[in-house]
Amino acid sequence: MAMTATATFRTTQENKKRVEYLAKATKRSSGFFYNELLTRYLDDLEDIYLGEKIREDIRSGKEKTVPAEEVFAKAGL
Repeated sequence: MAMTATATFRTTQENKKRVEYLAKATKRSSGFFYNELLTRYLDDLEDIYLGEKIREDIRSGKEKTVPAEEVFAKAGL
């Protein structure tokens, strides 16, 4: 079983009401749905925001790129 931790964050009243309604209607805790949201969408958010950071680092010269041909050649493709 995964260890649990407490997270505190701010959200809009509308989002909070929606989660609370869903929890009540399904007889589950609001924490269950906050965890569902994180589990289902955190990977996507990491891809989006970390990808944007890498793109910024490439454009600013902090990160270097390697041509695809070079990668393929090293992989023997």
